[in-house]
Amino acid sequence: MPYTVSTADPEKPLDMDALVQELDIKLSQWQPDIAQQVRKCLAEIIELADQDALDIVRSRAVEQEVLDLIDEAETR
Repeated sequence: MPYTVSTADPEKPLDMDALVQELDIKLSQWQPDIAQQVRKCLAEIIELADQDALDIVRSRAVEQEVLDLIDEAETR
C-alpha cells in the first residue's frame, strides 16, 4: 500500500512533502466545490495558526456539531 497521510502514524510528525503531494492529487480528484471548500479551510487554518488561535477552531467545530444535533432533533 502506498504511503498516504491518512495511514500515517499519528505519533510521528507528518512528512510535509507527502502531505502536499497527496493534497495536490486529492484537489484534482474531488468535485470543484469540495476542492474549493478544502482550500478555504486550509487558508483559515494557516491564518489562525499565524495568530496562535487554533484552539478556536476546535471550539467552533464542537459548537457546530451541537447545533447540527439540535437541528436534527427539531426536524424529527
